[in-house]
Amino acid sequence: MALTGAFLVLFVTFHALMNGVAMFWPAAYNVICEFLGANWYALVGTLVLAAGVVLHIVFATWLTLQNRKARGVERYAVTSRPKQVEWSSKNMLVLGIVVVAFMVIHFIQFWAKMQFAEICEFDVVDTVSGESVPAAAGTWFLEIAFRQWWTLPVYLIGFIALWFHMTHGFWSMMQTVGWDNDTWMKRLKCIGNAWVTIVIGLFVAEAVVFTIQANRNAYTTCPKLVNQYEAMAAEGKAVFAEPGCTMFDGCGNAAACPDSKPCNGNAACNKAVCGEAACGMECAGACVEGNCAQGECRNANCTNAACASAEVEVAETETVISND
Repeated sequence: MALTGAFLVLFVTFHALMNGVAMFWPAAYNVICEFLGANWYALVGTLVLAAGVVLHIVFATWLTLQNRKARGVERYAVTSRPKQVEWSSKNMLVLGIVVVAFMVIHFIQFWAKMQFAEICEFDVVDTVSGESVPAAAGTWFLEIAFRQWWTLPVYLIGFIALWFHMTHGFWSMMQTVGWDNDTWMKRLKCIGNAWVTIVIGLFVAEAVVFTIQANRNAYTTCPKLVNQYEAMAAEGKAVFAEPGCTMFDGCGNAAACPDSKPCNGNAACNKAVCGEAACGMECAGACVEGNCAQGECRNANCTNAACASAEVEVAETETVISND
């Protein structure tokens, strides 16, 4: 029980740090998702993780049944809880059930639509846009999950249960392996509480940020991420992009450019800092009125009448050359 618990503590810590990348560099998060896709090393890691979770649940159930059998039908005649006994220690099974239920929801929202979808080779469709979502588009799946009103409350409940479960489990794990003297037990409880609080606090911050971004449609309108999604669909893999499109850089926030024009109907750039480099080549200058140089206006997203006529002229010229 202690060994599988230690394994899960380390995994939860890693998971919180990995998700933290999505707050500050969403494009890099997608690259990590691609790296942890349906590759042999990721699949082996997934199987090891699944085995650890299953063993932890099996041991927890077994120990609970053993304890109840030893207590008998009437269990305790005295049910008051001494001050030194934590509430979480008396309710670890219930907390564990809540955590497992939360994990099932989390797997359905992400793993089943990403790694599992990649293994089984089926498409996941965004019900709002109707578009097929690449398996490595982690930020897109964040938007799909967190734009639902119930996701944040459910995650917060899961995080609270996880905090109680892990704070007790951390020092209990150390006690099981023999670090149970009076001096070190106090220190381990302090270290465990601090560690778990930081990790769960990071999870809560991430969930709040993802909810804000999802309701602003930031992950599906930011040009840098849209370009990355297109590359994933074309090449079947994620590509690096410049840092940006976080809640801290203004990208995806319509209020960031009140005096700027939308990029002439290009939905990917409507809420970007229009006219600036952040809009990307297909938006900055390509479809701005009067700028139709070098045939860039053949972009289907360009609705400028001047560009449209330029496109026709270019097409006619190409036809003549082809006929000759």
